[in-house]
Amino acid sequence: MARRRPVCKNPALMADAAVRAMPEQMPTLTTYTLAREAAAEFLGTFVLLVFGTGVVAQTVLSGNTAGSILEIHIGWGLAVIMGVYVAGGVSGAHLNPAVSVAMAVRGAFPWRKLPAFVGAQFAGAFVASAVTFFSYREAFTAFDGGVRQVTGPHPTAGIFATYPQAYLSIFGGFVDQFVGTALLLLLICALVDANNFAPPARYTPPLIGLAVVLIGQTFGFNAGYAINPARDLGPRLFTFLAGWGADVFRAGNHWWWVPVVAPCLGGIAGVMIYDLLIARRKGAGEAA
Repeated sequence: MARRRPVCKNPALMADAAVRAMPEQMPTLTTYTLAREAAAEFLGTFVLLVFGTGVVAQTVLSGNTAGSILEIHIGWGLAVIMGVYVAGGVSGAHLNPAVSVAMAVRGAFPWRKLPAFVGAQFAGAFVASAVTFFSYREAFTAFDGGVRQVTGPHPTAGIFATYPQAYLSIFGGFVDQFVGTALLLLLICALVDANNFAPPARYTPPLIGLAVVLIGQTFGFNAGYAINPARDLGPRLFTFLAGWGADVFRAGNHWWWVPVVAPCLGGIAGVMIYDLLIARRKGAGEAA
């Protein structure tokens, strides 16, 4: 006669067992279509960008009387938190092509979903920029006299996309974006790793938001810590069409491609470093 297995009545142990079983259960529990996931990425990225560009617009257009660099950092962090809460339950809330690419390389995200996710992220960022601009359109005109400037006495293109400091070379900017995004992905990996010291899922968005604030406060001076291709190129395309012209692509020695390419490579590096030094090493240690 087969012996009955003892029933675990400890809620903490039961919860831990459920978390550990989750990766095996996820494929059978997935009910959302790719279209719905892409819609979530669109809306989550929209929320991220509408508040992120909004806090920069309020600060710049007020001449720093209704904002400061610290408030910009905090505003972006809060925007990340809200965007993740909006989309997280449906798509996982990547909200960033660098995250999607890194997770695909890691094997934690299907490559077939990548075009839809990335397209939705860029679209969300573009639309959010339009909403911010039209909400503050009269403030823009009061600030710059209706002349949209990338550089000059009243530059406003930086409200939407990032531009490097005058001293920064293309190589230096590439390193800046690579390092910033590598740090972001490394922290994200740690914060969602149930086999490490990850918090309950409902607490993860605020911690990711704090990670963005931290990166902004420590690696934001060189070029504005884009660390997200959609966050930079989507708004840049909007400014190109909305009156700032081709200078948005020429400025900074054709800087525009750096916050698109470098974050994707940096994100992959961050994931690989985490897996090499923490995730796989911890697994090997437990097996031993």
